[in-house]
Amino acid sequence: IIQTRSHESIINEAKAFTWDPDFKGYIHDVGGPTANFRHPSCEKQLTKGVCKNKQCLFPEPCKNLHVDHQDYLELLRKLRALPGVKKVFIRSGIRFDYVNADPDPTFLRELCEYHVSGQLKVAPEHVADPVLKRMGKPGNRVYRKFVQDYKTMNEKLGKKQYLVPYLMSSHPGSTMKEAIALAEYLRDLGYMPEQVQDFYPTPATLSTCMYYTGLDPRTMEPVYVPKNPHEKAMQRALIQYRNPKNYDLVREALETAHRTDLIGFDKKCLIRPRRGEQVKTEERRQTKKKTIRNVHKKKKK
Repeated sequence: IIQTRSHESIINEAKAFTWDPDFKGYIHDVGGPTANFRHPSCEKQLTKGVCKNKQCLFPEPCKNLHVDHQDYLELLRKLRALPGVKKVFIRSGIRFDYVNADPDPTFLRELCEYHVSGQLKVAPEHVADPVLKRMGKPGNRVYRKFVQDYKTMNEKLGKKQYLVPYLMSSHPGSTMKEAIALAEYLRDLGYMPEQVQDFYPTPATLSTCMYYTGLDPRTMEPVYVPKNPHEKAMQRALIQYRNPKNYDLVREALETAHRTDLIGFDKKCLIRPRRGEQVKTEERRQTKKKTIRNVHKKKKK
């Protein structure tokens, strides 16, 4: 159940900031985890509590989910109106899947117009659906929709503002295939995160249960769990594949997964061959295939 502070409590704290002679007029974050989720999920939750075998937003938004950003919007508007406050930012904590579920674009518009300082941190955590499923998060298409809506809204407002994704390596369900898919996503995005969170088990979570048992407790399906420290290091290195210090680990990961097509000089490659080294057999094979196809096309013409 979401716990929230009252408007009065937050506003009184903000007023106290304005009395400080060192205050410059900027409130840097309002919210915290699930910042935009400030009320019970539905009417049933008030009398019957949280559903035992069901989640509000996974795998799809529940039909009973009450989607309403009005309370959060009112709080942000009150804070913006305080004398001495120049800007009120939301640095992180936005549940993008909850934003997607809201048919009213008002919150997204005001978020982009008033509360982003160039970059907004969001937590897709991964892009491969098999991993997201184990995390209890909706499929990657949900995040892609938010990215597009965020981009479109900023274009309407004439702003250049970006998303900074928080990502995790080695979560239960992540094989080397999914780790490489995440690296390819970052390649296409043109972004390399400065920090990477490698999964570690914490008490009382489904992910920790999977880590120790190798089973998804919701379905009792077997789950692949990367535990070997060297494999975990490779998965983590793939997220920061541009870092020269990670070259050997990234190369080993690509070779282990039989993805040496990503070693080369093409713009789709993650790393280049070592100096003086011939392109790997796999890449030569792919090049040969392309050549043969081009020859056949010319013959048909």
